[in-house]
Amino acid sequence: MASEVQRVGNGAHAVIALHGWFGSASAWRPLQPYLDGERFSYLFPDYRGYGARRSEPGEYSIAEAAADVIGLADELGLDRFSLVGHSMGGSVMQRVLADAPDRVRALVGISPVPASGVPFDEQSWELFSGAADSPGNRRAIIDFTTGNRLTGTWLDATVRHSLEHSDPRAIAEYLQAWARTDFHGEIEGRDVPVRVIAGEHDPALGADTMRATFEKWYPNCEIVVFGNAGHYAIDETPVALATAIEDFLGAR
Repeated sequence: MASEVQRVGNGAHAVIALHGWFGSASAWRPLQPYLDGERFSYLFPDYRGYGARRSEPGEYSIAEAAADVIGLADELGLDRFSLVGHSMGGSVMQRVLADAPDRVRALVGISPVPASGVPFDEQSWELFSGAADSPGNRRAIIDFTTGNRLTGTWLDATVRHSLEHSDPRAIAEYLQAWARTDFHGEIEGRDVPVRVIAGEHDPALGADTMRATFEKWYPNCEIVVFGNAGHYAIDETPVALATAIEDFLGAR
């Protein structure tokens, strides 16, 4: 697996960055030019069903994705590492913490899915559950979660990336995984340093949701609200995001 992982930098502080539901390892590219490769070593793996692992079978669960992250760390000889998780990756990073707490230095969540999952009303579930087979549903979700304010050219490009870098079955199964997996009792009270970055234009996983979940569960948690960003700060505000990640991790 390590041979398939994208890397930036060779610094002493290892950071594993975990992508979102419509992402892949390659979805981090807008951020990568602004990362400090002298202080940090960034690793960007794909989950099963995505990117370089698109054809790899699996159960497509949060627990499986976390086990693969721990396996990658083992393979690379990383005793300790920090985790950055975008959206669904926020759930995966917390599962890694639950399963290997002594190895996690710090967490940074970017519009992260809470460890309790995400509640849906019937209409929203219909939209999201149709995304595996419908590019139009994916586009509507991306538009909604960024505040219906971004150019259609970017929306189309983000949908295209998702279609080209993920297997439809994986999209369907991972939705069930991140939305309906609840393990927050296993991480509640952990004193690991946590920074949560919430976009002001994210209607679902914004600051209010982060205060009701991450801030409540983690005694050493801080929330940063990003202006001019929705759910995709990696694309919307990459320089500010790189700065917020490294200011926090650099102090750990």
